[in-house]
Amino acid sequence: MWVNLLEHLKNIGLSDNEAKVYMAMLELGPSPVVEIARKAEVNRPTAYVQIESLKKNGLVSTQTKGKKQLYIAESPEHLEDMLDRKLREVSVSKEEFSGVLPDLISLYQSAGHRPTVRFFEGKSGITQIQSLLLKSGVKEVLGITALDDVLKILPKHSENYTPERVKKGIRSRLIYSYSDGPTLKEQDERMLRESKFIQPEKMPFKGDITIYGNNVAITSFEGNVSGVVIEHPEIAKSFRQFFEFLWQQSDNLFK
Repeated sequence: MWVNLLEHLKNIGLSDNEAKVYMAMLELGPSPVVEIARKAEVNRPTAYVQIESLKKNGLVSTQTKGKKQLYIAESPEHLEDMLDRKLREVSVSKEEFSGVLPDLISLYQSAGHRPTVRFFEGKSGITQIQSLLLKSGVKEVLGITALDDVLKILPKHSENYTPERVKKGIRSRLIYSYSDGPTLKEQDERMLRESKFIQPEKMPFKGDITIYGNNVAITSFEGNVSGVVIEHPEIAKSFRQFFEFLWQQSDNLFK
């Protein structure tokens, strides 16, 4: 029971040692610090520190018996008062934070755009990257991909990712290579997709580049499967321009 109650006390805001000392005091009743420390299984200096902290929260009182200073745990009902007080403090802190947040954001933005880079590993990491795209709220995604490599790692890609993309109304423009030749319709309104096929030998690219919003996701399917998502408007703009160049020139470049 002790362990269970300790966890509950910690969950409402007491530290591990505060919880141990308070539990010991509840069981002992009025006691000197040496007995409390022994019961709580902490050293005496630690017990003193925790008792003082508990006193500040209204959970400990003292009494003098002869020459001894005794410490008494207040009723657990005082824990509710402690929680109410902390909630009020959090509410005040939130109001203060809301007041300074615009200034903090302005200060952050004054230094220019900082790229955010996130790394993902394994098949689960690649599905996380796809999930980020689907939750991004963008209306279009641009892709350059080696379809053989994608399907080798994610054989149900077209059954899982594509229907979710379509359901969210995200249009796709895709430049792809595939060893079996062109397998996607150039214009497929049902799939909200436009595609351009390039023979694998003319685009010896292994992996996937996806551009959406201010993000560029780059995935490698060789060796240890891994991916990176870079969030930066200028980097995304450069990749988007590169994609548009390939899109416009693909018929001439890869005949």
